[in-house]
Amino acid sequence: MEQKYALLNQGEDNEMDVTGYRTERWRQILCIIGYIFSLGFLPLLFYWKPEISVWCKCTPCSLDKADVILFRTTDEYKQYFKKKVSVIYPSLQGAKPDQVIADQNSIISKCLMKSKGKIRCVKVQKIHCVWDASESQFRKIGILDEGLSCSDIHTKYGSGLSNEEQSLRKQMCGLNKIEVKIIPIWKLLFKEIFNPFYVFQAYSLSIWIATNYLEYSMAILLMTAMSIIATVYNLRVQSIKLHKMAESYNSIMVTMLQKNGEIKEVESQSLVPGDVIVLSENKLFLPCDAILISGGCTVNEGMLTGESIPVTKTPLPNIDNSVPWKIHCGDDYKKHVLFCGTQLIQTKPHGKDLVKAVVLQTGFNTAKGDLVRAILYNKPISVKLHKQALRFLVVLVFIALAAATYTAVVYSINGASVHDTVLMTLLMITAAVNAALPAALTLGLLYAQTRLKKKGIFCISPQRINMAGQLNLVCFDKTGTLTEDALDLYGLLPCEGSCFQKMHQFSSGNTLHWGHLLGAMASCHSLIILEGKIHGDPLELKMFEGTNWELEGYIPCSQKDGTSASCTMVKPGLKANKVPVEGISILHQFPFSSTVQRMSVITQAIGLPGLTLYLKGAPEAVVRYCKPETVPHDFSERLDFYTTQGFRVIGLAYRSIDIDFQELEHLQREDMECDLTFLGFLIMENRLKPETSAVLQELTTANIRTVMVTGDNLQTALTVGKNCGIIPTDGQIILIEATESTEGVPPSITWRPLCEMQASRVQTKKIHIDRRGDQLFYPTTCGNFHFAMNGKSYQVIVQHFYDLLPKILLNGTIFARMTPRQKSNLIEELQKIDFYVGMCGDGANDCGALKVAHAGISLSELEASVASPFTSKIPNIECVPMLIKEGRNALVTSFAMFKFMTMFILIGLFCIVLLFWRQKLLGNYQYLMQDLAINITFALTLGLNGPAPKLAPYRPSGHLLSPPLLLSVFLHFIFTAMAQTTIFVLLLQQPWYSETDVFSACLPLNHTTANVTTREPRFAENFLTATMFPVTGFNLITIGFVFSKGKPFRQPLYTNYWLLLLVIFQVASYLFLLFADFEVVYYAMELVCTPYAWRVHIFITMLVHFVVSYAVEEGFIENRMLWLKIKKIFNYKSKSQYRKLQRMLENCPNWPPLNKTDYATKSVSTMNGRFMICNETVHQIPMVDIKEQITEQIYL
Repeated sequence: MEQKYALLNQGEDNEMDVTGYRTERWRQILCIIGYIFSLGFLPLLFYWKPEISVWCKCTPCSLDKADVILFRTTDEYKQYFKKKVSVIYPSLQGAKPDQVIADQNSIISKCLMKSKGKIRCVKVQKIHCVWDASESQFRKIGILDEGLSCSDIHTKYGSGLSNEEQSLRKQMCGLNKIEVKIIPIWKLLFKEIFNPFYVFQAYSLSIWIATNYLEYSMAILLMTAMSIIATVYNLRVQSIKLHKMAESYNSIMVTMLQKNGEIKEVESQSLVPGDVIVLSENKLFLPCDAILISGGCTVNEGMLTGESIPVTKTPLPNIDNSVPWKIHCGDDYKKHVLFCGTQLIQTKPHGKDLVKAVVLQTGFNTAKGDLVRAILYNKPISVKLHKQALRFLVVLVFIALAAATYTAVVYSINGASVHDTVLMTLLMITAAVNAALPAALTLGLLYAQTRLKKKGIFCISPQRINMAGQLNLVCFDKTGTLTEDALDLYGLLPCEGSCFQKMHQFSSGNTLHWGHLLGAMASCHSLIILEGKIHGDPLELKMFEGTNWELEGYIPCSQKDGTSASCTMVKPGLKANKVPVEGISILHQFPFSSTVQRMSVITQAIGLPGLTLYLKGAPEAVVRYCKPETVPHDFSERLDFYTTQGFRVIGLAYRSIDIDFQELEHLQREDMECDLTFLGFLIMENRLKPETSAVLQELTTANIRTVMVTGDNLQTALTVGKNCGIIPTDGQIILIEATESTEGVPPSITWRPLCEMQASRVQTKKIHIDRRGDQLFYPTTCGNFHFAMNGKSYQVIVQHFYDLLPKILLNGTIFARMTPRQKSNLIEELQKIDFYVGMCGDGANDCGALKVAHAGISLSELEASVASPFTSKIPNIECVPMLIKEGRNALVTSFAMFKFMTMFILIGLFCIVLLFWRQKLLGNYQYLMQDLAINITFALTLGLNGPAPKLAPYRPSGHLLSPPLLLSVFLHFIFTAMAQTTIFVLLLQQPWYSETDVFSACLPLNHTTANVTTREPRFAENFLTATMFPVTGFNLITIGFVFSKGKPFRQPLYTNYWLLLLVIFQVASYLFLLFADFEVVYYAMELVCTPYAWRVHIFITMLVHFVVSYAVEEGFIENRMLWLKIKKIFNYKSKSQYRKLQRMLENCPNWPPLNKTDYATKSVSTMNGRFMICNETVHQIPMVDIKEQITEQIYL
């Protein structure tokens, strides 16, 4: 059966549907004819909607015969893009391509065997994909096959590739480079110009020029050009920055090992997956992802993690099994991988062997390539707002079409020429969208971006600023974000004879005496010497400084067989106590991993026999590998005592081992880390940043929920959460532990209140509405209780208790021991229940979460946080409320601009409708004054208001079609229609009104026409235009002033000096034109004189209109209390998922569960973001059993 559809990148963030199409010549010819008859609109439509282009030009076919592929993202955005299929004919001199591939199971080999020397490929988002006929799907190329086992990598690729295979792979995979071309200015310009808004603007300008309305046309053209130039400039600067970032170290010289044993220097661009590179001591920025297969090395992964500390890499073990190497290594596979863009700092050969690595991925498949692609192909934002804006504009288009129809009918009835009728009808359509709207919205965001930049917050995606104004939940990393980066040594709690001894205080200046505790602190770390300074993890730096020992770099260590190996040496410093050894050699290291939560080293004390293994890590992880008889009976109590005070506690242990040096490189971690002797606790103090508590209090007061998402210990996170205010003093904590199924017992979830709280205190779930000043405070949680869990429990809940996850997230406050992937998943799950989520982290392991959040703000400026929408130079979380304030300001400004531009169109449209009734129209200079003096000035200055100094306890509306906004536009239009209609009707009833004699209304009653100089009135010189011009002018000024609101999200209008001065100038100008009797002014503005009493009448009418408009906007539209009462009367309930959960749980007597364990009878999955609920067996177990089950969980 022919396969027309497939899935690409299944399970990944960029998962896409793939559909095959074949181009039809006759369809292409029809489309060309359509281009001509549509006057160029059809190709524009194809440009905006590539899927329509494919559907019109091609017919569906099987993927193996397709010459065009249509991709569609499977996320909520459903983006389409098309790609042409290209064909590669790999060729080699003297050999068939399929005969030179060493691994016959590789993707390349399969493609060559089935394709008869022809490879079909497509390039999608910079990634090369080839057609695999054996599996009937496109597969990524440029990567080493994921199914390879550890032994496969060593045996098939450990010796390098032959010249022939290397050449073949290069032809198929392409060059190893991350190339981002600087987008030419003309391309950026055309992309911006072909935006639908600007296309409509071009149509409007052409009509205005045809009606000889040149001045305003030129002004709009100039303003639009400035807006486009500013946008193109920013895009160009970003393109250059991205090009430089991607190009760095794109072409460097590397040492490559070939299959024949030859070692040669080659350009990094020629590397292909499967090549073997030899690593040397020089500082090298890695040009590809590679698997370390021999030797050890230290790298700086700041580009990836945002944390510029050395990371130790170990070789992939050569284990003979058929399990894929990533599955075998589990979550720790990264400790064997050298990532592209990271810096090689040091290498450590084992004996005489070379330090070698097998190229794993090249080009855009690498870690750095993923980072660049995330920036190039970032997901669109504000989809709901965009859709609402389109709906709003569609309504305006229909209004304009109705007005155009009215114009055509009126002009036809009055016998106007066809030319005038068509021209005026087309002119009426231009009123659908205010020509200044796109530029005005862009300017508003640019102003906000500039204000943020002055505060030290940099933004690469200005559209995200509006999203920041909607945040009602912010997730924070702990270390380096809420707390200081550096830890301070507090003390050492030694253990001897299974009993804790007296605390050793470092603050007293006492130095440690010789013993295993000193040995562990001096050697159990991954510190290195770089340019004469010690570099490494801040925790390990503090620990090592406490010993007063000194670190030396890699030095030769003689072995028993006479050979030598390099190792790190530590020696006593001048301030250290005398010890019976010259120093300690660190012979082998098992690096720290967040999965196993420990690290260990094998050492030799110089001058003493035997080897010693030292281990440090999370106390609950360390104690598992210790002999039970060496662990104090009050281990948990002591650990709880220190962690509840917010201290960081590290467990230490050791064992003596007797092995040969030759066996070191072949040791398994599990064989060495066992039967240890527990040494005690190293206690470190992690202090809150001075600004943390005040900022969190500010957010809480503003009804913005705060959540901690950290990789640290749960108990430490709880303590920090209480100290900084994330958990209020009267808040109750419920610990959640979820475990996988074991020995026939299904997965379970246990709920336990911390500190033996009474259930009656926890189950207070009524949603209270507090008054804070004159505002209402609506909490976003259900009750005053807080769930806390670790990453393992979170993962089990996602897999087996997904129906409970939304309920848990509603009150989930502390998430500890979370991996980077779990952090990202947590934010996505919060977004599914309609929270607008912000994320603030220091870049270390937070990159994924920063990208998926509605507004991610990084406190790190390293490359890792380039993909974050916001980067702050402020090294603390003060940047978060700053961003939210500016976001609210920008969002309110955008909506105010939208309302003003809409009312500007409606006011002008209604005026034209009235004037067209008598076939009249305002003069060009009259329109010019409205458009330039009012429309353009408000567009330029409305966004100059700064944000309010204080966060309001509620958010601005994020819905463009919200009832208050629509009602505001509707009521102001009614007031406009009433004012204009009243003036229009009264004018027609005035005794002096005449359509022919327009120059005698101001003359005395006894005047004679002989004394009057007469001339033929121009088109706009009549009483109707002379009256409607000031009426619409004052109307527009009123609307602009009314919509320029300040509090509670923006600073008051009087702080916007430019706008205030311009409003005063506008009012003064219109008053002058209304009451000044200067013939020169009348002639220049195409006005005629009207009786003074009539002008006073106009002024009074517009003054009443101003008072009514302002009173209605401030007293009704912006009256939050009134709207809440209206919602209550009509029983309106929020449709947000988290609000629905609140209402549901408020009436649930069994929530939250306390002192019970629930068991899952089957796993729960998700589909399209909806909840799939499984049947659960709920079983109450005794409190004593719960205590036993939770003892370990509290410290994980």
